[in-house]
Amino acid sequence: MSQEVEDETTVNESYSVTVPAAVRREAGVEAGDKLRWHVDEDGALSVKLVKQQYGAFSELEPVDIGEATDAAEDHDLIAGDY
Repeated sequence: MSQEVEDETTVNESYSVTVPAAVRREAGVEAGDKLRWHVDEDGALSVKLVKQQYGAFSELEPVDIGEATDAAEDHDLIAGDY
């Protein structure tokens, strides 16, 4: 970060908050990122930005298992029947 930024926002009736634009820009918050909230034993609130990971599996090589697969169809079969 290049500068210190402070702003405030209001918690609405559904307990949602909007990250102020100046804070989003300075912290580099993008759609899909997560905010990790923490309250310590003294009641101090802190927020940590958790960046969305893109391409986490891009380095993996495909594995040929000798038959065609369809992830949409096979997805629930892997975990077993419940």
